[in-house]
Amino acid sequence: MKKLLPACFAVGALMSLAGASAHITGWYLSPYLLITGSLLVLVSQVFTPVGCSSPVIRRLRFQQIVGALLLVATGPLMLYLRGNEWIVSLTLAAVFQLFTAIRLPQEVEKEMSKKR
Repeated sequence: MKKLLPACFAVGALMSLAGASAHITGWYLSPYLLITGSLLVLVSQVFTPVGCSSPVIRRLRFQQIVGALLLVATGPLMLYLRGNEWIVSLTLAAVFQLFTAIRLPQEVEKEMSKKR
């Protein structure tokens, strides 16, 4: 399970990137590719254990899940809205994911050093 979740995340991230990139060309399956990839990202982030339960880490995990949910919501926006409104959802998801990717490891390391 320790190797499956990072692999699931990597495959999902690549599929999401490919789906968002292929939408520019007008490929009709690109929203489905993005939805599938973002669901893989969501599943891998939900089931990744953190090991600490401080309020800051819980907040960051919540933000990480919200970012993954926004990524999932980007696919239906691609399907049902014909403009570029989906870009807002994708941008917000990217900001949440980037922020938590930087801050979460720092906070976990800080908590682990407090326990020692």
